[in-house]
Amino acid sequence: MKTKALPKKKTRAPLFHKPPVVVLFSFFLLFPFSLGHAAPRREMPVVKAVRRVAPAVVNINSEYEVRARRNPFSGFALDPFFDSFFRDFFEPGFGRRYKRTSLGSGVIIDGKEGFILTNAHVIARSGKISVTLMDEREFEAAIVGADPDSDLAILRVDSKEVLPSIRMGTSADLLIGEPVIAIGNPFGFSHTVTTGVISALHRSIRTEDRVYLDFIQTDASINPGNSGGPLLNIEGDLIGINTAIYAKAQGIGFAIPIDHAKRIVEDLIRYGEVVPAWFGLVVQDIDARISGYLGLFRNTRGVLVKGVEPKSPAEEAGLKKGDVILAVGDQKVPSTRAYRAAVKQVAPGARVAVRLFRKNKEITLFLKTRAFPKALAEALGTKLLGIRVKNLPSKDKSLTGVVITEIDPRSQLARIGARPGDVIRQIDEIAIKNVDDFKKAVVQYRQKPSVVILLQRGDQGYYITVKL
Repeated sequence: MKTKALPKKKTRAPLFHKPPVVVLFSFFLLFPFSLGHAAPRREMPVVKAVRRVAPAVVNINSEYEVRARRNPFSGFALDPFFDSFFRDFFEPGFGRRYKRTSLGSGVIIDGKEGFILTNAHVIARSGKISVTLMDEREFEAAIVGADPDSDLAILRVDSKEVLPSIRMGTSADLLIGEPVIAIGNPFGFSHTVTTGVISALHRSIRTEDRVYLDFIQTDASINPGNSGGPLLNIEGDLIGINTAIYAKAQGIGFAIPIDHAKRIVEDLIRYGEVVPAWFGLVVQDIDARISGYLGLFRNTRGVLVKGVEPKSPAEEAGLKKGDVILAVGDQKVPSTRAYRAAVKQVAPGARVAVRLFRKNKEITLFLKTRAFPKALAEALGTKLLGIRVKNLPSKDKSLTGVVITEIDPRSQLARIGARPGDVIRQIDEIAIKNVDDFKKAVVQYRQKPSVVILLQRGDQGYYITVKL
């Protein structure tokens, strides 16, 4: 009987006996992530951008003092009129002071000098400011300068080592729908990353006390604590500073364009404040009646030149009363609000194109700006407010302000009841410590329709609104 031999069992050659290409291919099939620690297929551009930028994002903790009003008889007071009685006669003796803290974010823009960019409202009223980095290093920060009108501020920290800093981008070429990244400290959760897209550009936001222009709108979540943090493009470049000033926002956020912030930052670092450029124009909005009188086309939108200040850059450039300004640089100015915002972006000493409508023709004039001459500030204060002021006597250094020495009886201040001897302590947001502060406030607010003045007489202070 013939027997068939069993077929020999085929044995696999060891893996490392195969050709090198086959071995390498098999290795990556079995162990696709064995080489290195990163996962290339998961490391998307957002991950790379955040990894690079996060060390330059800081948490800001600001501490300020609040005085609480406490009625020691509140347990016995049933009549609401009693509270008024208490406030008028007993409150100063029963005020209780306590400290509060607010959280915000910031971004290091110069690691060598220790400059940090944030929102002005984040550090408003602050007494002590501490800054914490991603690696948990903590520094005490000093305020270099703040500009409430743009809601920007610069802090500075002292470090023996160069700190990580962010790479500046541009907001001039942003696209609606472009992906963006926000990093901040919302509700105290440090270094929180949110993403979204640019929803709109050139947005205006109205708050209780002012209007902010030319904001970036995004659907990246921006909540309290995010304020002052960076808005990044997909490459990790700084394109805006997040702000949470709009309390009604749900699902939308806003950021200050970085190109607008750069001009403010330069002034804050150099001067500690924003130095406005002097154009020398007095403008007003155009209504239907004025438009018809000037014979403007329906699609012509601008501001009417109501006056040109003598020896001003505008006069030297050839602008005249009755001109209609259409654009300042590349910014259209359909309203006085837009005009003031455009002027604020121009630095003293800059040469700017002013496009205007004159005698049924569009022309462009070039204007060389400069800072408003201090020599004219005193006369401007007399013209706008109808007063002359001088520094307070230096006997008591705790007293600050300027005292009214003369007042025009025809001025609004005189009609309100102000008189020589009254002390001006504040004009809008500028605290008046001396005559230089008074001049600065007059120059800065000269284009506004009105200002709020804190006037002191004896031990009483009064806030009054004065038209300019």
